[in-house]
Amino acid sequence: MEHVPAQKWKTPFGFLALATIVMAVTFAAWTALLNNFAIEAANFNGANMGMLQSLREIPGFLAFTAVFVLLVLKEQTFALISLCLLSIGVAVTGFFPTIYGLYATTVLMSVGFHYFETLNQSLSLQWFSKDEAAQKLGQLMSIKSMASLVTFAMIWLFVSFLQVGYVWLYLLLGGIGLILTLFMINAFPHFQAHSIQNKKLILRKEYSLYYLLVFFSGARRQIFMVFAGFLMVEKFGFDVAQITALYMLNHVINIFAAPMIGKMIAKMGEQKALTIEYTGLILVFTGYALVESADFAAVLYVVDHLFFAMAIALKTYFQKIARPEDIASTAGVSFTINHIAAVVIPASFGVVWLYDNSLVFYFGAGLAVCSLILSQFIGWHLQRRQAQLSSSL
Repeated sequence: MEHVPAQKWKTPFGFLALATIVMAVTFAAWTALLNNFAIEAANFNGANMGMLQSLREIPGFLAFTAVFVLLVLKEQTFALISLCLLSIGVAVTGFFPTIYGLYATTVLMSVGFHYFETLNQSLSLQWFSKDEAAQKLGQLMSIKSMASLVTFAMIWLFVSFLQVGYVWLYLLLGGIGLILTLFMINAFPHFQAHSIQNKKLILRKEYSLYYLLVFFSGARRQIFMVFAGFLMVEKFGFDVAQITALYMLNHVINIFAAPMIGKMIAKMGEQKALTIEYTGLILVFTGYALVESADFAAVLYVVDHLFFAMAIALKTYFQKIARPEDIASTAGVSFTINHIAAVVIPASFGVVWLYDNSLVFYFGAGLAVCSLILSQFIGWHLQRRQAQLSSSL
């Protein structure tokens, strides 16, 4: 009995929490430094950035291949390998300050990131019950924000006071991720899922509404990930310290907001939560298109980031309509669907950006309108699917 307290953290939630920290530290480092590193070291323009982001999303588009890897690897093992690739990709980024060098390290980082995100969604929906999923996912999002906040604070201190170069920043933070992943490999036992997962690609008609919502979510996410941050640097002249401070503010808010949003979704339901998200996004993207004030642009960026926590509702909606054995396979398929637009939008809209950047954000508002319309069918679909699942038991 003396050893029980020391082992309490060796749980599925403990595994996902530490994995979330690794992902948050490495990806936060890559994100915070990217725009300035690309412009200052690799001489990127908008078209180059769009191409890089399209390349970054190709592994996400190929996420459905995870189900084939699972024929030879367990999900938990595959997740750890993915975190290693992510960490290594970030660690070596600073050594390749050229257009093609940044393209290459981005793809390596992205392979690890997207496979991990696919497996993370699958494992969390298998390991958490339907009653606790929204709250647990909110807690994990809060942990992610804490880890990201610490990472951004480190970058801000190193850049503002110690003038540490890009090479050492990438190496340090990618190295931290790799060390933590190696620790996880040795520290955690293998956890069993409640249901044996299908090891083949599955597309079901009853998941059609979910597929559509995921598609539009992926398209909208790309506009935020690629062009909102680039707007801050190119149009308003934000430097690394300012961008990092903005990211820090986002995550300070998210530390407290994400668990509350998880509880709110559990209480009000997925349809109402997503209605709030998509209505807000229409206003935010329209604001990006019209903004001429750096301060107002920063406010929009913070609000936009806050809406990402509402994505918990899309995951719990899927958990409620899915057959338990479909979760792993559909996680890969949904990531691929999520990234169909993601492969096309950054490169094509990078060219549009050179002509008129406001058009990019008006298109984002249009995507949010489509999502808002689709979300109004969630309540009806949930009732129908839960009745079907109950009758099949």
